[in-house]
Amino acid sequence: MIVITNVRAMDVSPPGIQEGVDICIDKGKILEIGPGAGDKYPETRKIDGSGLTASPGLVCSHNHFYSALARGIQAEIKPSTDFISVLRHLWWKLDRAIDRDILFSSGITAALDAVRCGTTTVIDHHASPGFITGSLSVLQETFEKAGLRGILCYEVTDRNGEKGAREGVKESISFAEKEKNCVEASIGAHAPFTLSGKTLGMLREAVQETKRGIHIHIAEDAYDPSYSHREYGIDIARRLEEYGLLNDLALCIHGVHLSEADLDVLKKNNCFLVHNPRSNLNNQVGYARAVQSYPLCALGTDGIGSDMLTEMRFAFFANREHNGRLWEQDILNVLWRGNSICEKYFGGSFGRLAPGNAADIVLWDYQAPTPLTESNIGGHFIYGFSAQDVHTVLINGKIVYENRQFPFDVSDFYRDARKQAKQLWERMDALEI
Repeated sequence: MIVITNVRAMDVSPPGIQEGVDICIDKGKILEIGPGAGDKYPETRKIDGSGLTASPGLVCSHNHFYSALARGIQAEIKPSTDFISVLRHLWWKLDRAIDRDILFSSGITAALDAVRCGTTTVIDHHASPGFITGSLSVLQETFEKAGLRGILCYEVTDRNGEKGAREGVKESISFAEKEKNCVEASIGAHAPFTLSGKTLGMLREAVQETKRGIHIHIAEDAYDPSYSHREYGIDIARRLEEYGLLNDLALCIHGVHLSEADLDVLKKNNCFLVHNPRSNLNNQVGYARAVQSYPLCALGTDGIGSDMLTEMRFAFFANREHNGRLWEQDILNVLWRGNSICEKYFGGSFGRLAPGNAADIVLWDYQAPTPLTESNIGGHFIYGFSAQDVHTVLINGKIVYENRQFPFDVSDFYRDARKQAKQLWERMDALEI
């Protein structure tokens, strides 16, 4: 059991503030919360919360940990003038160059960075065509080492041939059936324009067999829905629906170029739509206006780290630039919707500092220059809180980061990652695609 004493407890969506309370944690959940609540547990582990603010942890609803070693990349990348050429010249070379050691280094450094940012759950979408079988278990190892909660999947696609697609489906099913604790599984797929009807059928069988949801990029660029219309004569979301791939566990990523008819199909099936504003800006694919109205819109980074406060700010200011009508609290609600995904995959309650909720908690050393109240939490999050304020992180009731320190030395992980990054870049340069 752990008790956080004398802390300001802050709920974000819906907003709420409790001053000077104790948060009592047992068996991965919040047991009780209130002034002096910890007094009845004198022998338990205490964390002094004086001067700190507690909140539920942040959730990244779409990430690519395999891209962590692309930061400052020095591989030879051909000029890329559109989205598809960026995929071919950079990302499809990078993922083919990944081996086990590169993946471990990429995964562990990304997981540690997530925790440092106050992100307690990452929903990851993985691809390594040269190392498929066992790849999700390597990622699981990195999540568990960092203490991070996660939902993992392998990206099934036809771009590496039928054998690669079948091996990806097999890895997905095998991992979903594996005994796990704080790491769950979804069924991954790249994007409809790289998926034949035969492969979509295999994915449908995997979804049905594992009782999980699809995790798929959809309409990130205009090419995706255009390809669906040209090759199949059907709207892109309708095509996925006809293959039985849309349900309330489905994670549909980007959706920049979805039509109203597409969005109606996703709504009808209660799918989650995940907005990734920094990635959209970086790839110049456009602005996902659906974030303004889609009821199950969450927030991800698409591989640009796991700093969800920075991602939230980009979501807010991009919306303002496009004359959007979302205010601070509206964007916070989008960020917090990742907790609804956690509830679907892990069961139980997430995202509130309340008895029975998962004890995924961040303690912030945030020194507010103005009063922090229930009515202005949105303003403080948009303009104040930052990853630098993360003091202590608990995930599933365990302390994984305390007073800005991990419980183990992390320097060797980063030292090895720098070596593996060079290996990755050299392997990329040796590939002909």
